[in-house]
Amino acid sequence: MADQRIVLVDSDPNWRKNLKSMLTKLGYWVVGETADGLNALKMVRSRQPDLVILDADISGMDGFEVARIIHEDKLAPVIVLTSAYSQALIEKAREARVSALLTKPVDEMSILPAVELALANYGEIVRLEGKVKELKELLETRKLLERAKGILMETMGLTEAEAFRRMQKQSMNKRISMRQVAEAVILAQNLKIEGDRRQ
Repeated sequence: MADQRIVLVDSDPNWRKNLKSMLTKLGYWVVGETADGLNALKMVRSRQPDLVILDADISGMDGFEVARIIHEDKLAPVIVLTSAYSQALIEKAREARVSALLTKPVDEMSILPAVELALANYGEIVRLEGKVKELKELLETRKLLERAKGILMETMGLTEAEAFRRMQKQSMNKRISMRQVAEAVILAQNLKIEGDRRQ
């Protein structure tokens, strides 16, 4: 909980002051406050908070639109505060991918679990997205290695094991990754094919 950085967005300065005092008391660090959507986006991009708490009804830009942009740009999780509750607002919150929707006035008992869950869930999402990216890169590397082995087997008459060992040796000798060796083999083959076509 300590040192989690939060940006507050609300057109009511008194409400921001109360919320800031509540969050500070709970051990959070409010790194920025603003009253409108456009400034909120600038502030979030420059201060890189761990969480954004914003009012649905802010000037300049709809709060849900700001939340959607923050989500799409993967800047931080967002908690939206609203003065009225309706099914339509829940739908807007879902579409904007907000972490929580709370009705005002909020107190420590309602804000603390919302903040903690938003931070934890967002952290898990970021971790999983990183894992997916890692797996995609691994799969892409495997495909390149298979293609490069195929090229070496075909052009040099090597077995699969020999082709793999040759690439491994190049990787160690040149101190580059197996993926880079595979890309070089594929590139050389493409250049050769291109040269043959021109003759």
